[in-house]
Amino acid sequence: MMTTKTDRPRLRCRFITSQPIGQWDDFILSEWELEACEWEDVHPHTETNYLLEGELHVESDGETVILKPGDSARVNADRTGRYWAPVYARMVTIYGPNPTGAESHSFVYREI
Repeated sequence: MMTTKTDRPRLRCRFITSQPIGQWDDFILSEWELEACEWEDVHPHTETNYLLEGELHVESDGETVILKPGDSARVNADRTGRYWAPVYARMVTIYGPNPTGAESHSFVYREI
């Protein structure tokens, strides 16, 4: 089941393998949906997005890529990642290992 928070109604997430809590040394797989919204955060781990449907824009380190179904993009650890779907995007996301247990931060959500 895709979950959403009331303060982020157009952003849904479902963690498939496990929740990204604390320290982990494997990969975490999740599915995300964005509907006319954007999301920004900083992770202590790498994040790779593989687009299944729609169009997703990904910005990090001053570079923006536009993903179409079948495309992927990676945001390196400790970098700000900004993700937005002008209309709709559904993607699978892979979080790399987080051996330090540091938490993600600097969350920003906006509706477009």
